Amino acid sequence: MQHHAPTRPVAPAPIQAPVTRRQRITDGVRDSFSAGLGIFPLGVALGLMVVQAGLPWWLAPALSLAGFAGSLELLLVGMIATATPLGAVALTVLVVNFRHVFYAFSFPLHLIRNRWARAYSVYAMIDEAFAVNASLPASQRSAPRVLAMQVACQTYWVGGGLVGVAVGAALPAPIKGLEFALCALFTVLTLDAFRTRGEIPSVLLAGASVTVALLLTPDVAMFTALLLFVALLLVRHALTVHRSAPVAADA
Repeated sequence: MQHHAPTRPVAPAPIQAPVTRRQRITDGVRDSFSAGLGIFPLGVALGLMVVQAGLPWWLAPALSLAGFAGSLELLLVGMIATATPLGAVALTVLVVNFRHVFYAFSFPLHLIRNRWARAYSVYAMIDEAFAVNASLPASQRSAPRVLAMQVACQTYWVGGGLVGVAVGAALPAPIKGLEFALCALFTVLTLDAFRTRGEIPSVLLAGASVTVALLLTPDVAMFTALLLFVALLLVRHALTVHRSAPVAADA
């Protein structure tokens, strides 16, 4: 004769409260903190460069609002100070910012329904915003979180520029070397984006692209490296799909 032990009722799983819009905005601002540590001092460097170049102070916030792109703005300060021809300025803008075209392929613009908010997100799609968003799981991305992160990043940049202008006007002598903050910021963001072993091939492909570009086309190395890197990523994607296809068919 078998005796069955009484079954214990299974407790229902706790119901998680839905994430509110305010919480998503808070998360977006929190996401911006890591990038903001580099964006703010870089903005200070921009303000200092504007003052030290003998340009009007309002150029720093004007550049930060009209053309929100850190590396380009640092270049434009020198080009404006030396009265560079407009054609050379236009070509520089195209080459330096052409990488943003590739950002749009994977940036979650589809989450943003409002056309004005989407236009701002395209305008504020800087390197730091792209890198921070890439480190988030797809399930945690949302329009309020993305937009809050981008607004916070621009606030750090504009605020840093104003602080740099004020500091530059108060200092008796110029300060050199602050532009290195741009290289340091990109280094930190790269290490953060590729900290998993699964992305090591992407790091190697990026390094190979930059090496080939510097050897073959040193004058437009960034443009060549971006095109080559995208081509290599497409080849890698095709190989990955081809290898996984038989497994999926057998399953």
